[in-house]
Amino acid sequence: MAFSKHVLVFLVFFGIFNISCNAQGLKLGFYKKTCPSVEKVVKRETARIMAAAPTLAAPLLRMHFHDCFVRGCDGSVLLNSTRNNPAEKDAIPNQSLRGFDSIDRVKSAVEKECPGVVSCADILALVARDSVLLLNGPFWPVPLGRRDGRVSNGTESLIELPPPFFNITQLKTNFASKGLSTKDLVVLSGSHTIGTSHCTAFSNRLYNFTGRGDSDPSLDSNYVARLKSKCRPGDQTTLAEMDPGSFKTFDKNYYTLVAKRRGLFTSDSALLADSETRAYVIKQAASDGKTFLKDFAKSMVKMGKIEVLTGNQGEIRKTCAFVN
Repeated sequence: MAFSKHVLVFLVFFGIFNISCNAQGLKLGFYKKTCPSVEKVVKRETARIMAAAPTLAAPLLRMHFHDCFVRGCDGSVLLNSTRNNPAEKDAIPNQSLRGFDSIDRVKSAVEKECPGVVSCADILALVARDSVLLLNGPFWPVPLGRRDGRVSNGTESLIELPPPFFNITQLKTNFASKGLSTKDLVVLSGSHTIGTSHCTAFSNRLYNFTGRGDSDPSLDSNYVARLKSKCRPGDQTTLAEMDPGSFKTFDKNYYTLVAKRRGLFTSDSALLADSETRAYVIKQAASDGKTFLKDFAKSMVKMGKIEVLTGNQGEIRKTCAFVN
């Protein structure tokens, strides 16, 4: 047992060491000479996309998160499956992702400006930032220089991505394995202030929490009743707002809901089960939200550096859905 603990500590340390070493290849202004207009082009195209479909902001942010948690921020979530290899995007946790065509659109615009220079991984990181910004969220500087991976394995998504039913211990372990702290966990959970979810992601909390046809006692009873009126048993199509009344604005209201025991997922409610995450939730619920926006920007920069490929690693894909 002692040996196993030492191995675990070493692996976590080694993972964090790897993250920091590879991240040294990222820098602001990476394309200053090779594609100086990249951020301008991405911002322009993202604004056009959001003007036509503002609800895409949450899926595009989520796509960046899902990319970084599997093989690092290498654009592997964008690759299509092949006959012999089911890719990440077709794994169950990613089947509800939307916006792949939007990333392709931005990539095409960047390719016209600077052919073969900017990676899909960098474009995804920039689009996620600009999407949040367009919903009154924070700006954060995005260090660039990521290279695109050549491997995408759907099974890895099932293993690496934290599902909505994780408890606080599982969440902390999952984030720590990516070099992210408990504070990063509670801060990044705040991304649930925008977007929607299919009823299937939380219906067990309403109708069969312990297998006895009961509801999750950690959920506010009035909120349970409201969700039941929206999501009938077996409903696989209806969407519920993760931050009712404010799901199109990036703000601190998520924490207000969680503090009232109205977090949509088990993983949201789990934030009240840990002293550090609970304290942050309570603090932000009572705040003007400015601290959250600053914290979110910092945690996103940190997340965007997870296990990146830099230098001569990987490649610069011509199209995001296929390796060269």
